[in-house]
Amino acid sequence: MATIYDIAKKTGFSITTVSKALNNYTDVSEKTKKVILEAVDELGYYPNSIARSLTTKKSWTLGVIFVEDLNVGMKHPFFSAVIESFKKQVESLGYDLIFLSRNIGREKKSYLDHALHRGVDGVIVVCSNYEDNETQMLIESSLPSVVVDLHSDTSSVVYSDNYQGSVLAVRHLHSLGHRKIAHISGVEQTFAGLERLRGYQDTVKQLKLDIPEGYVVDGGFFSYDGGYDAMKELLDHRDRPTAVYVAGDDMALGAMKACRDMNVAVPADVSVVGFDDIEVAKHVTPALTTIRQDTDLIGRKASELLVNQINSSTKNDHAIKVPVALVERESTKGI
Repeated sequence: MATIYDIAKKTGFSITTVSKALNNYTDVSEKTKKVILEAVDELGYYPNSIARSLTTKKSWTLGVIFVEDLNVGMKHPFFSAVIESFKKQVESLGYDLIFLSRNIGREKKSYLDHALHRGVDGVIVVCSNYEDNETQMLIESSLPSVVVDLHSDTSSVVYSDNYQGSVLAVRHLHSLGHRKIAHISGVEQTFAGLERLRGYQDTVKQLKLDIPEGYVVDGGFFSYDGGYDAMKELLDHRDRPTAVYVAGDDMALGAMKACRDMNVAVPADVSVVGFDDIEVAKHVTPALTTIRQDTDLIGRKASELLVNQINSSTKNDHAIKVPVALVERESTKGI
């Protein structure tokens, strides 16, 4: 098996330079890194993880946390896309990912206990219930962390501009002539759900729309079934809306299925706007008009914030708000 000494001998660089190149130090030129990495591939060199940890004082492992009590996690296409982007970024720097739960063997432990037990260098927290005390304990600890889709004053955070997304959605429907605009909201335990609801409420006020009681329906935790049930409730309203802004694409797909089951045509009878722009949104019939979240950018920015904390040994509370955009498709039309 090839060693770091073999790499140094083949390339003519010192062991120190080879080590720095393998650990992505900035004081090694890209040309030198290229030569060393080509030698690594040619010789089939794999660094010993224990020796690497002793040298760099790192475990080269990052923890991933989903809040299990909301029962979504990786099943949601938005979060899986964010984690895939994050994974690509940190793997290119030499990190592995492990998923952290509240269980170690048969023992119940806090997220922080599990992270410390595993010796991770940092943690990314996604799909978070802001009322979850265990999550807050980890965020407020000295362990480097970055949070996706949750506002925090004690950790670095990356989130989409949920409020502005709602503004774009409601104003798009208004521009098409709609005045009876309802909203299927996401669960208020989430930062995204609250911000999207707030954006809807503020925008209908700014547009001086008369929103009847019952035009805002809780769709639960952004699920297909939640959207289905909420849309049925709206379609049974005595003053049926002509347009519905839905706080998540999975819910919007469920809402459109409810329309089909009740013989209500989308968009002829009711226009529908979602939020996320998940992959299937452009493949359904009619294709879903939605608010696009830039999952690649969210994952990339999350990785940068976390790795910078680890490398600088400094916990920080930077916040990055990622812009969103309206994607017009076939589920909305003018009246």
